[in-house]
Amino acid sequence: MNSQEKEISYVTTNSYATLNALNKQTKNVWFVCHGMGYLSRYFLKYFKNLNPIENYIIAPQAPSKYYIQPKMHVGANWLTREDTVRDTENIMNYFDEIFREEKIPNSLNLFVFGYSQGVSVALRYVAKRKLKCSLLVLHSGGIPKELDSADFKHLNNKTQVKIIYGTEDEYLNSSRIVDETKRAKELFGEMLTVLPFEGKHIVNVDYINNLELL
Repeated sequence: MNSQEKEISYVTTNSYATLNALNKQTKNVWFVCHGMGYLSRYFLKYFKNLNPIENYIIAPQAPSKYYIQPKMHVGANWLTREDTVRDTENIMNYFDEIFREEKIPNSLNLFVFGYSQGVSVALRYVAKRKLKCSLLVLHSGGIPKELDSADFKHLNNKTQVKIIYGTEDEYLNSSRIVDETKRAKELFGEMLTVLPFEGKHIVNVDYINNLELL
């Protein structure tokens, strides 16, 4: 048996979803990366209570779709441990195209938000593309192991970094909370605020609605 694994490049197409409109009254543009099992158009519901005049939300779509048992709903995921480096670069290129398409003015606040598995791709994009943002939110997800403080030196002290997690999150235990918090402090220093809440592995809409005040 002479088995080989080969690699090719090709052009592909993916969707993304938006909420509200980008116009002269927009103050904040949100780039929000959903967790595993979501579709971008449904993830937007967590941002519907934000002021629609001032907030424009962009939700990229994870490329790998699958059926979720038992009702066979369709969900998607960003990455697995298989071919992570290559797949990450594909996702980074996809994000690049979204930003090119949207033409976000530099004068607006850019909020980058990752939930669960979406934290990994959101953080990698900020790091790899040296993306400057006013607010970086890491909600109930892990920090990629390969990133260090040097990857975020392009952020200035005006950038706010928020870690949000549920104290009853079924995917967390006390030691992981300690480890992730320690890593976040090493990466972001004085920019970091940690915001735990009583709850499980869910999107905290109350925090989303009040992030600028927290």
